[in-house]
Amino acid sequence: MDEEPRILLTNDDGIDSVGLGALYEALSAVGEVTAVAPADDRSAVGRSISTNVEVSEHELGYAIDGTPADCVVAGLEVLVPETDIVVAGCNDGANLGAYVLGRSGTVSAAVEATFFDVPAIAVSMYVPVRDDEKWEPLTEDPASYANATRVARYLVEHAPDAGVFEQADYLNVNAPLAENGVATAPVEITEPSDVYEMGAIREGEEIELHDRIWEWMADGTIPDPDGTDRRAVFEGRVSVSPLTAPHTTEHHETLDVLADKYETE
Repeated sequence: MDEEPRILLTNDDGIDSVGLGALYEALSAVGEVTAVAPADDRSAVGRSISTNVEVSEHELGYAIDGTPADCVVAGLEVLVPETDIVVAGCNDGANLGAYVLGRSGTVSAAVEATFFDVPAIAVSMYVPVRDDEKWEPLTEDPASYANATRVARYLVEHAPDAGVFEQADYLNVNAPLAENGVATAPVEITEPSDVYEMGAIREGEEIELHDRIWEWMADGTIPDPDGTDRRAVFEGRVSVSPLTAPHTTEHHETLDVLADKYETE
């Protein structure tokens, strides 16, 4: 880009989250940033959409009483229509694995942007603890996001001109937490892991759903193969997965046969 890119920044943790603030500061060095983000936490809502949302001005841009997808639609259609690239994040927690892509509000914001033919980057940070008392001090420190913000800035500055978005619709970036606030993690181009380990336990009238992957990561072991997003982040590298947004379809002759045999009354 010859001129500084116009960046729409959103997330699912809310416009006042530490991760968004850290990313806003980093991206402001390379572009004109306007935040259009949820007024409060809307994590794990996927691409949920509303029919009406309230908007209010914020020191970073606009706060939307809605979902990440709402923010992208409102931002690209009305609030920041001349946007060159959408960046979603930085999420305080990783978004790893193929099964997470449809759940994550962070990733879903990037997906929504692609339907406007606007390139997008989803950015998340892996926090290697499960204890809430240890989690909060790490995620509330802007320096913890240094690996994520550094690579996001680099990609915004270089990926469009390099032709990255001629092949990929969006990038899903996951970075390890920066120890001592220093960005030292190298980058690996990855694919989302296909490993799926959701479990459920019934206790009386309640059923507890849990992701066994997080338990394994906390124990220091994972089943994911080399080249996958989770393996890269777990071993201390920044994972960058180039992805396409629209669902793909293939011609199925067996389904054609079933359709031909279908009889209406």
